Amino acid sequence: MDKIFKLTQPVVETLAEKYGTPLLVLSLEQIKHNYQFLTDHLPGVKLYYAVKANPDERIVRTLASLGSCFDVASDGEMLALTELGIAPDRMVYANPFKTHNGLAVAKRTGVYKFTFDSESEIYKMAKAVPGGSVLLRVRVDNPKALVDLNKKFGAHPDDALRLLNIAREQGLDVAGLCFHVGSQSLTADAYVDAMKICRRLFDEAAVQGFNLHILDIGGGFPIPALGSEIDIIKLTKTISENLAKYFPTTEIWAEPGRFICGTAVNLITRVIGLQQRNNQQWYFLDDGLYGTFSGVIFDHWDFELIAFKSGEKIPATFAGPSCDSLDVMFRDKLTVPLEMDDILLVPNCGSYTSASATVFNGFAKTPRVVWEDIEQEINQVTAKNKSIA
Repeated sequence: MDKIFKLTQPVVETLAEKYGTPLLVLSLEQIKHNYQFLTDHLPGVKLYYAVKANPDERIVRTLASLGSCFDVASDGEMLALTELGIAPDRMVYANPFKTHNGLAVAKRTGVYKFTFDSESEIYKMAKAVPGGSVLLRVRVDNPKALVDLNKKFGAHPDDALRLLNIAREQGLDVAGLCFHVGSQSLTADAYVDAMKICRRLFDEAAVQGFNLHILDIGGGFPIPALGSEIDIIKLTKTISENLAKYFPTTEIWAEPGRFICGTAVNLITRVIGLQQRNNQQWYFLDDGLYGTFSGVIFDHWDFELIAFKSGEKIPATFAGPSCDSLDVMFRDKLTVPLEMDDILLVPNCGSYTSASATVFNGFAKTPRVVWEDIEQEINQVTAKNKSIA
């Protein structure tokens, strides 16, 4: 990616002094940049932001103003977006297994686009939202993805036509197919394989009188990560070329989550404790596994820790502030030696972090500021501190 939101050391120190730690800093300009990148490099694709990645109201409002649609997975997400004035036709209820209350809220709010991957779901939808527009989610195995969602979701391609016929018999509007190659997919290979499978299914469905006209290629677009090389321009170009090849007249959707919000948030956290345990250095931070670092468990993410210090790196264990022994984020993570009250910057922590954070043990969720709201003030203070020093 050509632009990544990453705060400088002087700014981090100024923010920590003014707001304390831990602190999340969100850049709405980065959100806009990421959305525009996908619209530029996947021309003609309708983007449905996956709200689950980060449901922050400012992110949702910003994307709505840019014309984004939204992938929602629950009654809570539908209600939250409805309260923000987002029209129901800009949402797809993209959870293959919907709750009864979720379907009731969809009917009440007017959300009429759904995904499914099982026969049992067809009868539920037909009863709760008769005539709803549905996409069958097809399984596409991709063990190379960071999170292989196809272990839980997706109908086997061999079962697709049977399920489409049942959906049609139940009075649902069978509109198309969808797939998800898995989170943080580093190449376009899985997307292309999935397109070939879906092209075959489109053709077979046409023989049986279906007019499939929508293909949802899901999300999975990667962001910079430790230990990985990503050519996002090549990846999106390959996807776009194959969409033109296999689906030249089909309406195409995508459901980016991580790519939109992942690079738009920085965490500022502080060392609050030091200890030697089992011949290894331990550092205790004021944010942890039950907070912003929840992505270590739920997203399998290896966060970058920037200490703004030099020195020979040592293996260390990083733990959070709660009184639970599970609250350990990293073991044997290489770092320069740290001291009490040292400040760490954690970039690229906008997705599956604050969204899955808890208030366990009475710790409040990490507060958030919007960088563009305070940028001028913080830069002025930073410049003043620099001149005094």
